[in-house]
Amino acid sequence: MQLSDNPLNITLSVEELTKRFGKRTIFKSLSIRFDGAGVYGIAGSNGAGKSTLVKVILGVLEAKGKVTLQVGNTRFLQNEIPFNTGFVAPYFILYDEFSAIENLTMSCGIRGVEFDEKRVYTLLERLGLQGREHDLVRGYSSGMKQRLKYVNALLHNAPLYVFDEPTSNLDQSGKEIVYALIKELSINSIVILASNEESDLGLCSVICSVEEYR
Repeated sequence: MQLSDNPLNITLSVEELTKRFGKRTIFKSLSIRFDGAGVYGIAGSNGAGKSTLVKVILGVLEAKGKVTLQVGNTRFLQNEIPFNTGFVAPYFILYDEFSAIENLTMSCGIRGVEFDEKRVYTLLERLGLQGREHDLVRGYSSGMKQRLKYVNALLHNAPLYVFDEPTSNLDQSGKEIVYALIKELSINSIVILASNEESDLGLCSVICSVEEYR
């Protein structure tokens, strides 16, 4: 299954980012360039600011500095980046009172993506959720919810994928599925993994340590 058909000329530029919470500096003058399709890492100990950096990149949090995504001849400013990103994180909310299919349908509507039934069911099977697509998400295990988040992230072909704690709550089978997906996505897209897990960071060609920017 081809997961992405985006052009190889992709660059995510993070320039002079500074983020503070009150008097506490999370990172200062952080600059990094993710240049070309591939797997890149954001590393740091617990509480170091990995998720904060991810949220700034996606425009969820404001910070001093600049973030841009260049895809071919098109430049996306920070407020446009979320609409061109597939995203997985512990703080990404699924609606427990809806089924998997209802969650995915709603997500497509919010993001302005056409609901591609064939793609959705192919992804559900790939992530091991076939037969459970009409079950309420409240009955899912934490690992199943993580798998569903990946289905949601892959609803459209994106030039950028950001996975915060990418293997959180996954068993070994789930990790193998996700690692295979990451490798496929990285052929034509930028994939960023925010993690302190060695097995996750081992996939990355370049790693940004947020602790170096305090």
